[in-house]
Amino acid sequence: MKQKLLFVMGNLNCGGAEKSLISLLQSLDYSKYEVDLFLFKHEGLFFSRVPEQVHILEEPEFYRHYDMPVMAAVKDSLNKRKPGLAIHRIRAGLIFRTETHPAVREQRVWKHLSKSLPRLTKRYDAAIGFMEKSPIYYVIEKTNATTKIGFIHNDYDKLGMDPTIDEFYFRSLDYLVTVSVECGTVLQNRFPDLSSKVQVIQNIVSPELIHKMSSEKADWSHPEGIKLLSIGRLTFQKGFEWAVEACRRLVDLGYDLRWYVIGEGEERSSLEKLIAEYSLQRNFILLGLKENPYPYIKEADIYVQSSRFEGKSIAIDEAKIMCKPIIVTDFSTAKDQIQDHYNGLIVDMSPEGLTEGIRRLIDDKELSSKFARNLAEEDLNTESEVEKIYQLVQ
Repeated sequence: MKQKLLFVMGNLNCGGAEKSLISLLQSLDYSKYEVDLFLFKHEGLFFSRVPEQVHILEEPEFYRHYDMPVMAAVKDSLNKRKPGLAIHRIRAGLIFRTETHPAVREQRVWKHLSKSLPRLTKRYDAAIGFMEKSPIYYVIEKTNATTKIGFIHNDYDKLGMDPTIDEFYFRSLDYLVTVSVECGTVLQNRFPDLSSKVQVIQNIVSPELIHKMSSEKADWSHPEGIKLLSIGRLTFQKGFEWAVEACRRLVDLGYDLRWYVIGEGEERSSLEKLIAEYSLQRNFILLGLKENPYPYIKEADIYVQSSRFEGKSIAIDEAKIMCKPIIVTDFSTAKDQIQDHYNGLIVDMSPEGLTEGIRRLIDDKELSSKFARNLAEEDLNTESEVEKIYQLVQ
């Protein structure tokens, strides 16, 4: 008899955790596992890439109230004779207005938001909340499973969450999974009483699939000049304002370059203003979302990760697979992926650090070639990580 697995996620928008989930679902052995996927919202760049063997559960009807203005949500709740939901939406609105930190806001609002989500009655061998906060809380409170697993895809201490809230929930998990050794150490230090639950499972990447998908042609808006590429959500975490500043410095120094960013997010408008302020519209280009980023990685001259913090960046792994010269800022887990001056450069977390690193790789062709040669010798296939999932859900 097949084991029954449930994965829980908010949506499948463009992000490392969402891409990691898709890669995991594509790697599972469906002759042994019956898999359900519960999404709070049926949307996202990767939604169409869910394997056909996965049963996507019905989208919850009332979750959309939390994307609506309060009064519109209240009116809809009352029209559908759900006064309790109306009250919880009002209380959630107060938290949205008064809690300034977005991560803590999501933690605190869960007790109200959860009322819009159904409890699942099906019995599972394992239920997996594949992202911090709401997906984990949902697995704990609203699923019926023998084993309950939560994933943390970042350096926990950099996320800014309230650990007292999480510890209450984490105690109900059988395993707390993260994506790198450094992230695992952070969790064990933050929650020492729960350290035995912490497991490390790397993001699954397939070099064969990435090389196959990279055969398409990238659509560069301004193809001339040196091509720099970054991939990530347009958020504070990714440090793209540092990248814009570094681009300005490089252009002022006379470098003919185009710095492309694949991704979307809440900082687009502020980045566009900064780009315009520096007159970099032809040099720093926000490409938006790309379902297939691999042709862009393949054709780029340098890959740059300007982040303030990461768990284990899938984009860096993908650039490594494509043997690209790579520059990363010195965030806490950078050394989990890059060996400085061997397969990439780790630079200061600043516009100045990015500027000097990029200058060095542009000017020193032999160093770039050395990185590419060393990357070509690495075994970057992590598809076997799925075996660790199998061990946890047995």
